[in-house]
Amino acid sequence: MSENKSERVADNGLINRRKLLELGLGGASIAASSAVLGAEQGLQIPDWSKMPGPGPTAYGQPSPHANLQRLASTPEATYPGGGLSRTPLQHLQGIITPNSLHFERHHAGIPDIDPINHKLVINGMVRQPLVFAYEDLLRYPMVSKVYFIECSGNGNTNTRGVSGGSAQSIHGLVSCAEWTGIPLSSLLDEAGVLPEADWVAAVGADAASMGRSIPIAKAMDDVLVALYQNGEPVRPEQGYPMRLFVPGWEGNISVKWLTQVKLTKVPAQFRDETSKYTDLLPDRRARQFTFPMETKSLITSPSGEMTLPRPGLYKITGIAWSGSGSIRQVEVSADGGQSWADALIESEQWDKALARFSIPWQWEGGEAVLQSRATDSAGNVQQTRQAVIADRGTSAFYHNPGIQSWSVNLQGEVSNIAV
Repeated sequence: MSENKSERVADNGLINRRKLLELGLGGASIAASSAVLGAEQGLQIPDWSKMPGPGPTAYGQPSPHANLQRLASTPEATYPGGGLSRTPLQHLQGIITPNSLHFERHHAGIPDIDPINHKLVINGMVRQPLVFAYEDLLRYPMVSKVYFIECSGNGNTNTRGVSGGSAQSIHGLVSCAEWTGIPLSSLLDEAGVLPEADWVAAVGADAASMGRSIPIAKAMDDVLVALYQNGEPVRPEQGYPMRLFVPGWEGNISVKWLTQVKLTKVPAQFRDETSKYTDLLPDRRARQFTFPMETKSLITSPSGEMTLPRPGLYKITGIAWSGSGSIRQVEVSADGGQSWADALIESEQWDKALARFSIPWQWEGGEAVLQSRATDSAGNVQQTRQAVIADRGTSAFYHNPGIQSWSVNLQGEVSNIAV
């Protein structure tokens, strides 16, 4: 089926988002003919369909033909246990990240915690200090919410203009899951927060004693003590047996292996909110407590280190997110931002969750620069890379929401490009 040029909605081949099913990606969805079914020679039954396979297992495993893996950083002798692994965004669909592929970030490795011996203490400016065992928390009413979490250092190579890389290696420190746990406000209400308490200091049980300060207004709003991720207990690398989950804010503040919540008058000024996780500005000053993750989107396919095999109709797809609300619009450009077209939002548009978008694109074999631009429910529009640099310079390591650009050359090779 040939593509009707009247359906073009932007330059360089972008097609009306509603036409994807009608076009059938160049006829791929046309009803199977008898030749496709093999009727001329008789239906050929493959060998794997003739013999019984293995039976049930105690814990499911992915197909060996779907070899998806996180991209782990190289261990450093001077940083024992520290490091990260990145989600293979370019190979995923939908908005939920499987637990085994959810990104990791550790400051002193993963503690081996026996939940029987783990306690959560709530103290400080409260009427009644409390100590909870893991089993105690399992008895509380819980809520389940789908939220993204993003490391605030995600995408910093894009801001700095580092060449090369894939969606995974540049932006793979973002994931999305269903988190189940107890609203922190319920536990704080039980402890009785004193009127003069303005901050919460949360501390983890890892060897780094990871700690972060949270304003009391946020703590009483939507913060969870998360016990489950996508229906199963949170995994050790995600904070087992319990973690703080602070929706929409930089990932570092969602303290894993949570062991203490202390109510204070002022922020605790932990190491990771003074020497790290501040935004260095061009004049060498640094912004502190820039918690929310900004409006952002990413084309995951076609994306860096992929190759388009031939000219034709392709489905551009990707994800968008915002720490200030839900995604209301995603626009896509195939000419480096000179013209834009609305993409189709394929997923639910939940608050502080990933959203999946797509748009059909007729690649005619010429050069292209693919970009996406998100707008959230608060009216925030994703910034260009240059706007981010103008505000923060290229030395800022955290908070990098700038538009990602993928260059497509005449051979169909897709690569990261700084625009």
